[in-house]
Amino acid sequence: MNQKYPSALLENAVNEFAKLPGIGRKTALRLILHLLRQDDSMVDDFSKALVELKHGVKYCHVCHNICDDDVCPICMDKSRDASTICVVENIKEVMAIENTMQFKGLYHVLGGIISPIDGIGPSDLEIESLVERASKGDIKEIILALSTTMEGDTTNFYIYKKLSPYNVRVSMIARGISIGDEIEYADEVTLGRSILNRTLFNESYKM
Repeated sequence: MNQKYPSALLENAVNEFAKLPGIGRKTALRLILHLLRQDDSMVDDFSKALVELKHGVKYCHVCHNICDDDVCPICMDKSRDASTICVVENIKEVMAIENTMQFKGLYHVLGGIISPIDGIGPSDLEIESLVERASKGDIKEIILALSTTMEGDTTNFYIYKKLSPYNVRVSMIARGISIGDEIEYADEVTLGRSILNRTLFNESYKM
């Protein structure tokens, strides 16, 4: 049975909140009623932050991480190991790996993984820009840190083949991350050890 709302404005707000991932209509209603109980200034600040985020956020020209300028602070940090790149699916994985404090190289954010069932192919991802970074000859190692799912493995293999013409070591995080797990949900200790104990890609996949 469809929920009846006492206000068309309330129903419209519920419809918009319910479009967010993991937010059902009941949760959307609870969040909106909470906001209605807050001071106008709090709601105004909340709305302002979202609008400024959407219109002001940028993506790093080098690694495609979210940032406030053309190049992110990690890529600009001269103390980082610029010869090592960790390839991740999304920005959430960058944050998760940074929290381990075990990786001192740079990143490359693909923006997703290859998933034909979802209509996502290699051309929809930042794979060519990764190959371009490798082709310059300054990169010694590329670490594949994608989720251990079928789609993640497919993406790993595709990237490995694309990088094969270049003199770059291609490794992948150790399988301390269970098969089917998402990187962002791994605990920091397990994720950190998986990076430190990474293995060569061609030793992990006997092809």
